[in-house]
Formats: sequence, C-alpha cells, structure tokens
Amino acid sequence: MGNALPQLRDLDVRGKRVLLRADFNVPFDKSTGTISDDSRIRATLPTLEHLIHSEARVVVISHLGRPKGAVNPAYSLEPVAAYLANLLPTGEVAFGESCLGESAQVVLDHLRPGSVALLENLRFFPGEEANDAAFAQELRAFGDIYVNDAFGAVHRAHASVHALPKLFRERAAGFLLEKELSSLKRLRDEPPRPFVAILGGAKVSDKVEVIEALLERVDALLIGGAMANTFLAAQGLSMGKSLVESTKVALARTLMERAQKRGVKLLLPVDVVVATSIDAAAGTVVEASEVGAEQMALDIGPATAKSYLAAMQGAKAVFWNGPMGLFESAPFAAGTMAVAEGLAELDTFSVVGGGDSAAAIAQAGLTERMAHVSTGGGAALELIEGKRLPGIDALTGER
Repeated sequence: MGNALPQLRDLDVRGKRVLLRADFNVPFDKSTGTISDDSRIRATLPTLEHLIHSEARVVVISHLGRPKGAVNPAYSLEPVAAYLANLLPTGEVAFGESCLGESAQVVLDHLRPGSVALLENLRFFPGEEANDAAFAQELRAFGDIYVNDAFGAVHRAHASVHALPKLFRERAAGFLLEKELSSLKRLRDEPPRPFVAILGGAKVSDKVEVIEALLERVDALLIGGAMANTFLAAQGLSMGKSLVESTKVALARTLMERAQKRGVKLLLPVDVVVATSIDAAAGTVVEASEVGAEQMALDIGPATAKSYLAAMQGAKAVFWNGPMGLFESAPFAAGTMAVAEGLAELDTFSVVGGGDSAAAIAQAGLTERMAHVSTGGGAALELIEGKRLPGIDALTGER
C-alpha cells in the first residue's frame, strides 16, 4: 500500500519558515519577454494563500528552463517574482538573487510572518539536477518545514524534490500536488467506465509505455498528432513527407494487434490536413490514404474529429495527452480545438495530462470546464504508467 502522503493541513506553520518547492517553469513570449502561460503559477496559489493566511514565512524555490548548471540571466526567476506579487493578497514577493549563500540569507532574514520570498533558479547550480546531498543540505538551512507543490518535477530525482525533503522531519504535499495525485491515481487505479484515452504528440517512442499501460485499462484509444502517422504507415498507407518513425512502424502494428486482442477500440485518423510545409498559410483536407508524395499530415481532419467526438460520447472518464496536430499554427489547430471543445461539453471525469494539451485547453479558454488539468506532462504520464515518482517517495519516506 505504501506510506500515506503527509498533508499540509496537518502542519502548524505559524511563524515558521516553510520551504515551498513550486513549479514556476513557465513559458515566456520571446517577442515581449512576458509570461505567456501562467497556469503553473496560478495552480500553486491555494497553497501559497493558505501559508500566508497561516502566517508562515514562505520561502519559494523553483527551476526555470535548462540553464545547465550555470547562471544565465535568460532563465532568471525575477520576472516570475514580480508576476507572482500581483496575484498574492500581500502584493509583495521578495526576490533572492541566488538560491544559496548570503544574497538568499539577507532576504530571508527580513521575511515576516505572512510574507513570501522567491529565490533564484535552482538549476543555476549543477547540484540540483545531480541530486547532490551537499546542495540539498545548503537549501535545508532556509526552512523549518518542507512543502512540495511542484507536481511537474516529482518524476525527477533532483535535489530539491528528492534529497531535500528527506532532511526535514516536518514535510508535506501542497494542495496542488495532492489534487494531481488524487485525480491521476483515480484514472490509473479505478477509472469510471467507459474510459476513453486520447493521445497525440509527435512520437510513438515518447508514448509507448503509456499506450501499453492504457491498453490494460481503457475501452477506447484515440490517436492523433504526428504519432498517428506511424500507425497509419503500419496499416500500409503512404504518408508522403509526414513525420513517421520508420523504426517504430512494427511496434505500432504490435500495439494495434494488442488493442484488438483486448477488445479496445483503437481509432486512427480517416482524414488529415496536409501541406507541403509547416509554415504553410493554409492546409488541405484529404483522406488519410491520399497523402501526396510531397505533402505532410499536420492535423486530423474534420471527419476524424467528428468520429473522435462520437467515440467520447457516453464516456465516464476521458484522459487526454498530446495535441491532434501542429496546433501552435492556426491552419493546423482545428483538430486540437475540436477535441478540446468537445471534451468541455461532456459530463465526464475529464483529465488533461499537461504539456501541449494543457496549453491548448488554456488557449481555448476551457481550463475551468475540465475536471482536472495537470501541470506536469511527464509526471502525469509516468504516474498513469504506474512508475514510482522520486519526489513522492521522498515525501512519504519510502525511498
């Protein structure tokens, strides 16, 4: 059964320094330098507000991007601190120019009960991704209690989520982490039926394990995105210049056979939107069997979207991970948006598995109409697959 997840609501945090591991790894608009999707920041607000109202001294730590263990101003969390300040009841977030040393200590020395500080990017130090015990020990000095609310990072054995919590006698999951685990474990362990999964994205190789896990649980599996091209190629269709993982065609065929044996309805696109370039101003709808030699499939077509929505009707649970096409580009966004809008209309336990799917839901303004939109794509998939998550094991004291 495993040890129980320690709960934040069970801890007395008043006046204490709470070291809160958040996931503020948010995207920035390259042209304006502003945060383009604040979903991860907003998702942590319930935990932050609870700590503020409980008069804790909140010390937030996070990573941003992949600076590869070196200080890089392009990955500074300072803009996140300013953004977060506007969302909090206090209207203020102190910023530490490092997550270690004197510059961090000075900020924390002035931290009052009910106030918040955000320290600079953990990944400016190689010890974070190396899960270094000495790095974790230095971070330990900044808190009396450890709280993890960074679901998007719990599948990584990094210092701030794995080595660090083990150093605290008092530690707990934040409200976001608790909600993520509750929603995703329900799908993994006792999904309401019928249970439909929708998988998209670029590569079959990225989703093999989750497909195999879902085939044990779902009643129907709907495949879209570029990964559908590999399945269509496995059916003998010519996909022109579409992205096809030629080394995974045999695997796709095996997965289709497994679905058939288990009685799982596996749906593939019957029509696709094609163009000769990903930069094309418009696409053309063709049957999946009619992709030209110079064309590439960049979205599911309207007939496919209609059949996928029909397959979702009556589902008691739906899990969606991965876009149906190149949704970042307007000519190839219709399939993804159709699935998003159709899912929003259903009376079902709808869980969106982070990453591009969450971005698409946010873009469509439909986040609030889903039962749960995960903040962690990779972590969500690994949990569904049944893998152990290092950050959770560290909290529960199992590993």
